[in-house]
Amino acid sequence: MRSEGRRVALHPWLKPLAALFEAHRCPANAAAMEAYMKHIAPFFGLKAPDRRQLLRAHIAGHGRPGPEERSAVARSAFAQPEREWHHTAVDLLVKDARTLTPDDLPWIEELIATRSWWDTVDALAVHVVGEVLKRHPQEVPAWNRRWVRSTDLWLNRTALLFQNRWKDATDRELLFANIVRHADHPDFFIRKAIGWALRELAATDPGAVKAFVARQPLSALSRREALRKLG
Repeated sequence: MRSEGRRVALHPWLKPLAALFEAHRCPANAAAMEAYMKHIAPFFGLKAPDRRQLLRAHIAGHGRPGPEERSAVARSAFAQPEREWHHTAVDLLVKDARTLTPDDLPWIEELIATRSWWDTVDALAVHVVGEVLKRHPQEVPAWNRRWVRSTDLWLNRTALLFQNRWKDATDRELLFANIVRHADHPDFFIRKAIGWALRELAATDPGAVKAFVARQPLSALSRREALRKLG
C-alpha cells in the first residue's frame, strides 16, 4: 500500500523547512505513525503540533508563499514522499482558503487525487474546497457533478463532504442526491463519509436527516454514523 514516490526537487520556499524537518526527525515516532496510517507513506516522525510549530518558525523567517506561488509550493510538497510534506501543504491551504477562488480548484483537485488518504482528502474537501464553493455557489453544480460521477473514490468522498461546515446553508437536495448515488458503494471510506455528512447536517436539521435515513436504504455503517448523535 505504501507509495514513497521518487524524490524530486523542493520548491525554493520549502528548502529551509526541509532542514528543520530533518533536524527533528524521530524514527520511533515515524514507525508508530506509519503503522497507524497503514504504511501509505514514510514519515519524519513529527507530531502535528511540532510540525506546525516548525512551519510557523519557517514562516516567521521566510514569509508565506504569495498567491502566485501557492500551486507550485503545494505541488512540490505533495511530490515528496514523507507524509508531513503533504500535511504542510494542506495546512498552508487551509490558512489561505478564504483568499482562494474557483480558478484554484483544478490544482486543488489534483492534490486531492494525489497520494490520497483520508487525512489530506478530508481537510482539503471540508476546509478548502468547501470554503471556496460556499463563497461561489454558482460553481457548485459543475464541480459537484464532476466529483460525484468520478471513478476516483476520493473525489466521490469530496462531493459528499465539501458541505460539512455549511450548517443551515447546506443544499440538502444536492447532498441527499449525492448520497443516493453512492449509497450502495462497497468502500468503507464512502460509507463512512455518507454517515459523517448526515451527522453534520443533523446538528442543524435533525428532522431532515431522520426522515432521509428512514426512507433511504443505507449501509449499517452509514446509518449508525448518521444517527450517532440523535439518540
